Amino acid sequence: MYNEYKKHLDSTLNEIREAGLFKNERIIVSPQGAEIELNTGQKVLNFCSNNYLGLSNNKSLIAAAKSSLDDHGYGMSSVRFICGTTDLHKELEKKIAEFFNTEDTILYAACFDANGGVFEPLLSEEDAIISDSLNHASIIDGVRLCKAQRYRYQNADIEDLEKQLQLAQAQRFRLIVTDGVFSMDGNVAPLDRIFDLANKYNAMIMVDESHSAGVVGNTGRGITELYDLKGKIEIITGTLGKAFGGAIGGFTTGKKEITDLLRQRSRPYLFSNSIPPLVAAAGIRMIEMMTETNTLQDKLHRNSDYFISGMKKLGFDLKPTKSAICAVMLYDAKLSQEFAAKLLNEGIYVIGFYYPVVPKGQARIRVQLSAGHENEHLDKALKAFEKIGKELGVLK
Repeated sequence: MYNEYKKHLDSTLNEIREAGLFKNERIIVSPQGAEIELNTGQKVLNFCSNNYLGLSNNKSLIAAAKSSLDDHGYGMSSVRFICGTTDLHKELEKKIAEFFNTEDTILYAACFDANGGVFEPLLSEEDAIISDSLNHASIIDGVRLCKAQRYRYQNADIEDLEKQLQLAQAQRFRLIVTDGVFSMDGNVAPLDRIFDLANKYNAMIMVDESHSAGVVGNTGRGITELYDLKGKIEIITGTLGKAFGGAIGGFTTGKKEITDLLRQRSRPYLFSNSIPPLVAAAGIRMIEMMTETNTLQDKLHRNSDYFISGMKKLGFDLKPTKSAICAVMLYDAKLSQEFAAKLLNEGIYVIGFYYPVVPKGQARIRVQLSAGHENEHLDKALKAFEKIGKELGVLK
């Protein structure tokens, strides 16, 4: 049968290529950082990494990971409840809870697993999930695995959320689910108003802080800090793979009874290996560093304000943002790829995003700022965007 199936695959792949939607992977041969080297030998500035605090190649984190290799070995070869739990896993869970002012934390291999494993153990067909239309794919997939009734509201639209909450009064328990920062646009969820509606309509809240933890709030505690709601949200999910060192690993943190039940019934937790001790050790050190000083968060905020202000002055069409994500709207998929390719020739590494990652007709280049960037990096990127923008007719 595969010969016939191969023809089908070839046809589908050719359609993707002809539509200008084929994704090619560039190969990096250096550590992740503001400046990276590709396998072509080209050295470029990286403006598309989730390395918001510049910690992916941080010496202190590397030292913590190396030390744990001697103390705890390389891998656990087990899930948590059999023989996959070390003191490092428990300490990291405790520190994450302290960081977000929550009661308890449960670690996962990735936030995709955290979001995939949170809904089904907690909610049934008697209950309701009210989800933002631009929530991450991992939330969408997690909701699909759950039998709860599904309601969807338009992105950050409080009036629409209220309508859906009114409809959901027919169900037993209600859970509002939102990203903290929406990764393709960079906008921040209006958590203060969501919280008011949750109280009004007797609902709980879950926030995915993956793109907001380490980034949003005066000390990087995410949108619960931004809106002075630390400790008041029932469920927070997040990742160690972005601002928090950029390796691997996810978590759910919140009410203790929720994490207790997830340890008993969350399938990605029960049937996946523990994160390696070296990742846990680096995560512990990361939380310590973020508690000791606010230097990196402050620098990230300065860099974001500087670059976004510069892009607005140049005349680019930007999505409104309160994060380290700057969505440069180009609308056409092929144009986004051509723009990104020409920027690479200027030494600026970015990626064009288009359908199905974003809706059709909403192609863009997503620029992500980092505390690892220096002013000269930002200025070089602005000059390159201006040059290519004029060359391709995006700017007048």
